[in-house]
Amino acid sequence: MKTSMKTMLCVFCLLFAGQALATDMIIGGDVTHTVGKGDNLYRVGARYGVFWKNIARDNGLDEKQPLVEGTVLRLNTRKIVPRMIDNGIIINIPDRTLYFFQDKQLMALPVGLGAIFQNEYSDWKTPEGKFRITEKRKDPTWYVPESIQIEYALKGKPVEESVPPGPKNPLGKYAIKTSLPAVLIHETIWPGSVYRYMSHGCVRMLREHIEQLFPLVQVNMQGEIIYEPVKIAQTRDGRTYVEIRTDVYRKHRSIRGHLSKLLEARGIADKVDWQKIDKLIKEESGVAEDVSLQPPKGSSLTGTTSKAGFTGRIMDYFKGKFRKTEETSRPRS
Repeated sequence: MKTSMKTMLCVFCLLFAGQALATDMIIGGDVTHTVGKGDNLYRVGARYGVFWKNIARDNGLDEKQPLVEGTVLRLNTRKIVPRMIDNGIIINIPDRTLYFFQDKQLMALPVGLGAIFQNEYSDWKTPEGKFRITEKRKDPTWYVPESIQIEYALKGKPVEESVPPGPKNPLGKYAIKTSLPAVLIHETIWPGSVYRYMSHGCVRMLREHIEQLFPLVQVNMQGEIIYEPVKIAQTRDGRTYVEIRTDVYRKHRSIRGHLSKLLEARGIADKVDWQKIDKLIKEESGVAEDVSLQPPKGSSLTGTTSKAGFTGRIMDYFKGKFRKTEETSRPRS
């Protein structure tokens, strides 16, 4: 799989070293990915934390057709960090992202979460709540939860109480145990399930991502799983960004109403473009967008890796120069 250096620096781990964490932070930006052997829309989306339909739309691709090796894809990874802490883990369910904070550094990694399924034996949705890390295991044994054993039995599948380390172990090579019942943060042998809702409640990660996270996580480290499909950020130059995610577990009666309350709490409900917001609510793209009423002044985003603001100012400067030259050289009537 080929990946540009720009992509590795800006998106792979979204690691910002030596930067004081602001009240609101926007991370990510425009990056590129060169399609490698075996890549598909799901896998590319899982690696970068981008909805696969966005990738198809932004690159003019047919969703039903396989990706062509060597194709350079454009991806927009811009997102709002939902909550800022000094040290620990925040997992936002609608975001499908794990945010790891340590010593004024931030690492944001895509994850797979619990499926929308419930019966009399189990509820697969990933639970909300505070937790602490209780154990770290390399080459773990999977002790199959009773609810999954019942599920396999009902489907006529072989029932096992445990699965030893190896290529058939769903936990892969790394597992981080939390204090939440039956919730592990672990590698998965089904990479296509990352950045989707397909687990039995656990937090699934790609190997390349959990290999970055595993050595940094410490036993007793604190964390929290939250549920926020709407995120807001205000930049230092007065811009307002909004990010809308699908209310996958249907916890809000109205996303528009929920967003309205959040904006009112900040005192900016009358300073945003509601036509833009209604478009974001309809699309649920998961990309942070500027919804300010006033046009931008050309300042770059606070806390983002994108250099669009700086580039825009340079282009405006030269456009102005060209216009002046054209006006002085144009014959007057």
